Amino acid sequence: MDVNNMKVSDFRKLEHREWDEETQCDSIIILPAKVDVLGLVKYRVKEFIAKLFHLDLPDIWQVGHIHDSGYRCMDFVAVKDNKPLCLLSGCSDVIHIEGIGGYGHNWYRRFGNIPSSIEPGDWNIDCLRKSGLLRLWTNNHKKQCLCGAALSSFEIYSFPR
Repeated sequence: MDVNNMKVSDFRKLEHREWDEETQCDSIIILPAKVDVLGLVKYRVKEFIAKLFHLDLPDIWQVGHIHDSGYRCMDFVAVKDNKPLCLLSGCSDVIHIEGIGGYGHNWYRRFGNIPSSIEPGDWNIDCLRKSGLLRLWTNNHKKQCLCGAALSSFEIYSFPR
């Protein structure tokens, strides 16, 4: 199915890849985690009681789909030729374009040190017409996306085809 014709619920039905697998694709779609409304209400009640009686505050990570940072988790859909491949993460609260620090894939092996300059990226974001989800892609036809492991921080790189 073409990603432009998919609903959010269609994306949520996709299978997850293995957490430590690197995935190559043309683009990714940013899929916000569903809100665990009941869990959030329980958390707020526990938080209220803790403040009222000067107790330790409950941990936010107990609420499903909320990262321990307090931000909502995201998942990402790998896309190739406008067709969804799989879900990529589900546990990340942040995305790092060109990796943490922005130095690119395997930067230490390539540069041996923090580089003094790096080539500019060519990343773009557009909005899918039916679902309204954001899609992240590289404008360079010689590059594709390489998605790292599913960790607290999700890393994506532009990578030669």
